[in-house]
Amino acid sequence: MAYVISLATSKGGTGKTTTALNLAVAMAEKGRRTVLVDLDPQGSVGLSLAKGETEWPGLAEFLLGSATIEQVIVQTKVSTLALLPRGRLDPVETREYEILLNSPARALELIGELSRDRDYVILDCPSGLGLITRAALAMSSFVLVPLQAEPLALRSIGQILRVIDHVQKQENPALRLLGILPTMVELRRDTSLNVMGTVWSELSGVLETIIPRAEAFARASELGLPVSFMGGRIPPEARRFELLVDEIERVIADLSGTTGETDETLQRQLV
Repeated sequence: MAYVISLATSKGGTGKTTTALNLAVAMAEKGRRTVLVDLDPQGSVGLSLAKGETEWPGLAEFLLGSATIEQVIVQTKVSTLALLPRGRLDPVETREYEILLNSPARALELIGELSRDRDYVILDCPSGLGLITRAALAMSSFVLVPLQAEPLALRSIGQILRVIDHVQKQENPALRLLGILPTMVELRRDTSLNVMGTVWSELSGVLETIIPRAEAFARASELGLPVSFMGGRIPPEARRFELLVDEIERVIADLSGTTGETDETLQRQLV
């Protein structure tokens, strides 16, 4: 059974979709069988890949019963990575889409279909604490919280943490906080540095990996590509996501009680 990881925030503009996309790519390129699911009614993953509003059928068609998962999954050129786009959703039908996704039976069917023969299911939630985020948390193994290194984002992080705690206690006891991921970090800027000082000293569960604010992400977005897919010299930002995968897998091993089961080695002699 796959690990299901939601990326959720109470505030927009944190780099959540950029993180979800590049994390999924990094996982797949490490050989992890991964599917990235666009739960956002705005279709943020598709927009990040420069796809038109009606170019891909997807989750909306599955929820409405007009297509199977097999018919709407997009296999990427990375053999271990698939996408489930939002689908062709008229913005005026967003309410109905949210209600369908919030159906426990439909959500269970969705996760069951996506988890088959995969290692990770990455759920890119819309920003905010609404029905879709709650539904995603209810069907997830873990939640990753991107935190923009800005004062407003820091002030509002308690909201998503409160919701996670509530879902753990009332809806999904198996849900675990994977970590808080600092994003758009600029340590040379006083405001960002001050925020990170507070994050490191006052919050628990903060990951060691940080995602900087960098021109490479804007350029990749302009091209409709993950950051590691741009031509030329591999940007250091792509390496960040390789490190993030390693850290996430260590945390999952710790939380699952499997540390040491797969990384043991025999004692050897050097000389």
